[in-house]
Amino acid sequence: MKLKVLVVAGDGIGPEVTAEAVRILRTVAELGGHDFEFRNALIGGAAIKAHGTPLPESTLEAALESDAVLLGAVGSNEFNALPPDKRPEAGLLQIRQALGGYGNLRPAFAWPSLAVNSPLKPEVTDGADIIFVRELLGGLYFGTPREWNRETNSAYNTMRYTRDEIVRVARVAFELAASRRQKVTSVDKANVLETSQLWRATVTEVAKEYPGIALDHQYVDSFAMHLMNIPRNFDVVLTENLFGDILSDEAAVITGSLGMLPSATVGGKVNLYEPVHGSAPDIAGKGLANPLGAILTAAMLLRHSAKLEQDALAIETAVRKVLEAGYRTADLVRGESKQKLTTQEMGQKVFEALNEIIDRRQSLHAV
Repeated sequence: MKLKVLVVAGDGIGPEVTAEAVRILRTVAELGGHDFEFRNALIGGAAIKAHGTPLPESTLEAALESDAVLLGAVGSNEFNALPPDKRPEAGLLQIRQALGGYGNLRPAFAWPSLAVNSPLKPEVTDGADIIFVRELLGGLYFGTPREWNRETNSAYNTMRYTRDEIVRVARVAFELAASRRQKVTSVDKANVLETSQLWRATVTEVAKEYPGIALDHQYVDSFAMHLMNIPRNFDVVLTENLFGDILSDEAAVITGSLGMLPSATVGGKVNLYEPVHGSAPDIAGKGLANPLGAILTAAMLLRHSAKLEQDALAIETAVRKVLEAGYRTADLVRGESKQKLTTQEMGQKVFEALNEIIDRRQSLHAV
């Protein structure tokens, strides 16, 4: 397997966690005999400092020439005075739009070893395994016209969707459900919003192409409540951009930390992979960041861009084993006595566990 990966570590804790994810990918390549080529580029605040723009043309060109893009985090408070289109976050929106990925996949699952980390009771989270499919290129985040009129002290945004935009992301959700538990929950606000009425009608139409997949519809407000009291009832959750952003972050309480959550953006010219957490500038450079979300993001990269399912599973198993052994970064320590590790130490533990798993797998194949 040959794979060209562009690494855009970004800001804050991005470089720290991305370094551990790249180390894991290099390990998979070395042990599996794959040819992974890594290039580095700037985005966000780091790019503003070096080039005066949150997304340099050189970064975008390198991304489009790659097979996958691995991103760390974007954002820094020192740029808050800039206009919105000049801030670090604008670079993230721009690269998403340029790469064309319209389906954002965000898993949220319960790790038994982290049950104490969730504010929810273990009997509520036990068995929860959800993947959100968030439409990423439409809705309020990209709709026009939009304006903040400082003279009149008024502002407005436009939520806009077309049927084709909904169809393509709905198909991503149904295809995923076919390989999971054959259930899609579509979330909208069709009792109020015309865009949601179009959303519901279109998803219902697409569902006819997948007769083996069960579909149900829920309003976003009631779903937000059900997500917290019956999360195991959901499999693939399909929703639009704003709702998906909020709900997938809410689902972090199932796992116990945003630092545990990976994501993948698919459907465009090049897939983009990034952990869900932000840049956390207050802890940057202190070795406190949790690299597991970035490492699990690397597993998604192998699954969706390299089609190396066994290697993706090996990474996920390595993370599970490390957690079961009691190792934690600062965000995961909750009262009980645990072995607290730095960012690099946690990455090392996953590296060691992954080596054992792949060595064992190769020994079994040799036999």
